[in-house]
Amino acid sequence: MDAVSTPQQVREVVAGLVERVTFHNAETGFCVLRVKARGHRDLLTIVGHAAAITAGEWITASGDWVNDRTHGPQFKARFLKTAAPTSREGIERYLGSGMIRGIGPVYAKKLVRGFGEAVFDIIEGSPERLRDVAGIGAVRARRIAEAWAAQKVIREIMVFLHSNGVGTARAVRIYKTYGADAVQVMSENPYRLARDIRGIGFRTADAIAMRLGIETTAMIRVRAGIGYALTEAMDDGHCGLPRGELRTLAAALLEVPGDLVETGLGLELDDANVIADRVGDTECVFLAGLYRAEQGIAARIRAIRHGPPPWPAIDSDKALPWVAGRIGLDLAESQRAAVRGALTSKLLVITGGPGVGKTTIVRAILRILAAKAVNLLLCAPTGRAAKRMSEATGFEAKTIHRLLEVDPSGGGFRRGADHPLDCDLLVIDETSMVDVPLMHALLKAVPDQAALLIVGDIDQLPSVGPGQVLADFIRSGAMPVVHLTEIFRQAAASRIIINAHRINRGEMPDLDRPDPQSDFYFVPAADPETAISRIVDLVRSHIPRRFQLDPVRDIQVLCPMARGGVGARALNIELQKALNPAGDNKIEKFGWTFAPGDKIMQIENDYDREVYNGDIGYIATIDPDEGELVAHFDGRAVSYGFGDLDAVVPAYAATIHKSQGSEYPAVVIPLMTQHYMMLQRNLLYTGITRGKRLVVLVGQRKALAIAVRNVAGRRRWSKLGEWLRPTGR
Repeated sequence: MDAVSTPQQVREVVAGLVERVTFHNAETGFCVLRVKARGHRDLLTIVGHAAAITAGEWITASGDWVNDRTHGPQFKARFLKTAAPTSREGIERYLGSGMIRGIGPVYAKKLVRGFGEAVFDIIEGSPERLRDVAGIGAVRARRIAEAWAAQKVIREIMVFLHSNGVGTARAVRIYKTYGADAVQVMSENPYRLARDIRGIGFRTADAIAMRLGIETTAMIRVRAGIGYALTEAMDDGHCGLPRGELRTLAAALLEVPGDLVETGLGLELDDANVIADRVGDTECVFLAGLYRAEQGIAARIRAIRHGPPPWPAIDSDKALPWVAGRIGLDLAESQRAAVRGALTSKLLVITGGPGVGKTTIVRAILRILAAKAVNLLLCAPTGRAAKRMSEATGFEAKTIHRLLEVDPSGGGFRRGADHPLDCDLLVIDETSMVDVPLMHALLKAVPDQAALLIVGDIDQLPSVGPGQVLADFIRSGAMPVVHLTEIFRQAAASRIIINAHRINRGEMPDLDRPDPQSDFYFVPAADPETAISRIVDLVRSHIPRRFQLDPVRDIQVLCPMARGGVGARALNIELQKALNPAGDNKIEKFGWTFAPGDKIMQIENDYDREVYNGDIGYIATIDPDEGELVAHFDGRAVSYGFGDLDAVVPAYAATIHKSQGSEYPAVVIPLMTQHYMMLQRNLLYTGITRGKRLVVLVGQRKALAIAVRNVAGRRRWSKLGEWLRPTGR
């Protein structure tokens, strides 16, 4: 925080009622509170750390006054203690905060008016009396009592967790996972939390372990830390790490000697939690699940590629002119060659950039095979990519998750080796996005006799998850590959496509002042403040007015990074204020404000709700009394309890990584030298190719030049390429 201490710092104690939780990070505990404090006429801003905090609670804070350059005077709490409310006003705020579904501000007021300070005892001991309150019938009374009973168990867990530095939302998940055994499980092995609970990492589990008295050098901690180090590597796209690098990384993360890590690694290897193998001449260690998934992908590819296609021989000399007439396009020779290859191969990869005819080829292949009554299935990694594939080909496409039929109870899929997909040909689009675990799950469900057509752009960013599946497929030599490079006449009129290919070749895009009908623009901005101002103006008024586009639904800001002054987080706040300023009907959770009309993005796979990482939705309603938010994803209503809103973020701006597989009518991309760490050619290329009708770059030419020059992506440690090669094991 950009703050300057006042000259005369005096340690003070401030006590008062929390009026509003302006910001709270459940992971770190950092919070910004508005407090009605004793001895102060106006509300105070208190900044500090609390494992959990709710409006209506009484806090006691010890700290110093500072003068924040942006926000003015603030009380910076070094210590902050919370207590359940005892006053009528505090109880009302506490109940109305959304912590119990069925009680919002309206019913909180009614309950306190009816029962006063005894309301907690009434809910717990005499819930039938709740029906004395106007508007509370048998159903709502029962729901409140049940929610309170569940909260009671959760609160007991929370007391344990809060004393060990864990926040409220995580406590609910721990309770759902372990039930009444939660405290026992955590006490015996807190590191299980990192393995079993979404949103709880090793650091949180480690903090609990330290408070429980587990020694830094305890082998239970060292072994968990090795898995943590490999999981951190997985977040960078690796399936494993060189053994020496793993030892160094784990020792640094755990702050223990390397020989202790080596001992723990030996035990993990003995228990087969991790597996040692070589990648080339380098000895590596892999998480067992990822190692077996890569092995499994290679085994399925070998099984699928053998034998003839599952359809009778097709005379391509007759089929090609027939399909050209049906789709209304004359195929170029490179396209005809790709179609011939697909009709005679059991396994084929088609790769190339925008405008080179990938979609035309797939459409031609599908029309020919459909005429021969071949059973076709089409899939893509995201809902937007699947929808685009359906529109482009005229055949239904599903997300991979939907195709495999998610099993919410176990988090796996119903389709697999024992219950394979019913198809003669499976087409996978946007394959660059598909990581190792998902590709393994998909290929397990493909029948041996079926054919496989893999489509993707190898020059785009690799998958967010571990591995580099499409690149390994193409480079392995294990399957035929069609590389498309010719830009066709219609696409050649697009400056988006021309400049994307220039960037891919390492050339600067054409930044000359374009004609008014252009689809590609560069808007200079010398500093972050100017960039933000121009981006907001472009999205709010200039682009909608000039191109008749909806600023929320049609325009997407895509950032190289999430953090920083011109990152996705900062731009989301500014764009939300400009495009959908929140009225009274809003909810503030997990550091964000949500209001009807907001564009949001799901940031993790949710198998129960059938919404997945990267899906875009729009908030329809917020019901404070029910503690519920409803959003529409592709026309389907999805409900969230307020405690589950850490799974979504505002999506006026998103990272380029999160945009993979999506396409938007208009894309605005900030490029500043402060993004230096992420300025890479494939990142810029991926962002630009997300724009369908318009791409606007905003920022510095120097930053653009850095991105175009920087072709060095980090190596991903993976063994799939070796497994796929004919000489691989």
